[in-house]
Amino acid sequence: MKNKTHSGTKKRIKVSGSGKLLREKAGKRHLLEKKSSEHTRRLSGQTEVAKSDDRRIRKMLGI
Repeated sequence: MKNKTHSGTKKRIKVSGSGKLLREKAGKRHLLEKKSSEHTRRLSGQTEVAKSDDRRIRKMLGI
């Protein structure tokens, strides 16, 4: 039987053209009023998934 893709993970992780796993940074959903503009700018954009999590997440995505 084929393995199913983890639907929560597929919504959060994007695979780049070169095969890297990209994710959004945490902490930019709420309580933004008290965070400085510098802080919120730092949280924008995407970052690579940690090396230690890479194998586990690839398995969840079925890659």
